Amino acid sequence: MPEYKLLALDMDGTLLTDDKQLTEETKKWLRKAVDRGVTVMFATGRGMQTASSFWEELELDSPMVMLNGAEIWEGPNQLMTRTYLPRETVRRLHDLALREDAHFWGYSVESLSGQGNWSEELFEKDWMKFGMKHDDLGVVARIREELFGWGELEITSSAPVNVEISVKGITKESGVREVCRLLGVEMAQVLAVGDSENDISMLRAAGLGVAMGNAEEQVKAIADAVTASNNEDGVAKVVQKFIFGLDITEF
Repeated sequence: MPEYKLLALDMDGTLLTDDKQLTEETKKWLRKAVDRGVTVMFATGRGMQTASSFWEELELDSPMVMLNGAEIWEGPNQLMTRTYLPRETVRRLHDLALREDAHFWGYSVESLSGQGNWSEELFEKDWMKFGMKHDDLGVVARIREELFGWGELEITSSAPVNVEISVKGITKESGVREVCRLLGVEMAQVLAVGDSENDISMLRAAGLGVAMGNAEEQVKAIADAVTASNNEDGVAKVVQKFIFGLDITEF
């Protein structure tokens, strides 16, 4: 069995249950992985504003990839890199969201802000990621088509109803590759787990890419293996099977 040195985990729909919790089983097996010498890290669309509490709960001091790769941390309170969207692009994204009547939000250095607290002053901030959501999938498809036409953005999603936007070339995969360079680890030694479109390139590039049982079908189609769902300790089962070599019959 290959020896994986880095475990890269998506959070929502993967590491966390549907009610946004870490199960005791998951925490137990992640601690065992760390004790075995594996670096356990997040590779998430979340920013520090909504991810740091889980970093602390797991007592991790490892690097983290946030905002789909737009922000990389060497460890707690140790920023490595940030990649910003041009300010004029953020204004165009904001205008598109208003035109399509889409819910929108963005992550800046200072805040997670959305339409409920957006103001003109926010256009002077530095933004790393912008997101839109609409329950009408036809509207989502139209937004994606227009954004692809701009030719300057990385466009992905963490659910069929949303669109997540960052600088072209900035992805979870690019973030994990930076962490690998930092740690002296090869991508072949990475075990990655995810459930959504924004995980696909990372799963493909990793030594082993595992889709959750609740993953989108397009994610399962490219994965090397499929584990149980996020509500059934799927991540814990990945650790048991691929890091400890246990025979997990329900995998």
